[in-house]
Amino acid sequence: MEITKAVIPAAGLGTRFLPATKSTPKEMLPVVDKPAIQYVVEEAAAAGLADVLFITGRSKRSLEDHFDGVPELEANLEAKGDDARLEAVRESSALADVHFVRQGEPMGLGHAVLRAKNHVGDHTFAVLLGDDLIDERDPVLPAMIEVARRTGGSVVALLEVDPAQVSLYGCAAVEPAPQVGTVDGVPGSDVVGVTGLVEKPAPEDAPSNLAVIGRYVLNPAVFEVLERTAPGRGGEIQLTDALAELATMPAEQGGGVYGVVFRGRRYDTGDKLDYLKAVVRLASERDDLGPDFRDWLRGYVPTLDA
Repeated sequence: MEITKAVIPAAGLGTRFLPATKSTPKEMLPVVDKPAIQYVVEEAAAAGLADVLFITGRSKRSLEDHFDGVPELEANLEAKGDDARLEAVRESSALADVHFVRQGEPMGLGHAVLRAKNHVGDHTFAVLLGDDLIDERDPVLPAMIEVARRTGGSVVALLEVDPAQVSLYGCAAVEPAPQVGTVDGVPGSDVVGVTGLVEKPAPEDAPSNLAVIGRYVLNPAVFEVLERTAPGRGGEIQLTDALAELATMPAEQGGGVYGVVFRGRRYDTGDKLDYLKAVVRLASERDDLGPDFRDWLRGYVPTLDA
């Protein structure tokens, strides 16, 4: 099974970052010196997903511009001999074969994924949410893709969270999946079968403390399920509800859902505080910025108590 297609829903309004997102898509907010969305496309490309479809909405034109070439700027930098900046400018347009389709009416993540049906066709594909940045040193997509190849089912990334926080996530009921085995360095105990999913349950109703985070590898059977999925929580078509149905379907119909428990570094750029933490962490670990930035932090942090 060759998996080469990625879908990135990017139609949200970014209201939590107003007024910064009044005219700038939240996906284009910089994390150090690259827009957040570029990290996501880089992750997809590194996992062999060279065909990327964005699901966008109004006021998202700058996303298209960012992943396009800029001949005038490139010519100017080339004439100046500014090779470093020229390479940085060209990098985003060379990452993948990028396409765009509009969601139209914002009816939830499930509806956004359904808009990819014509592009994806009968292929297993990945979905990457732009608010979740996975550190390039801790990739999870390769393991998820391998689980999809071995099982033919759909795969979600799972994160252990504080039980008091499960109401912020989709939550998975799981069972051991010893038949899958160890995958790409992920121990067999961290590859599980998903028997059910609940969107943002109350802590007392949660089947586990394993939360679904923004990485999926989906069997194309999900499209047929989404087409008959009624609006759920918030009046939106929930991808979680479709996955819950897939988990109960036989494998020969494209059913079966598995989970890979992620234990690496992840940054939530959809939350203001976590966004700031991501910028500080990534900047402090950069070879070019890190040494001076860490020195400054060591001097600045002790002054906060005062």
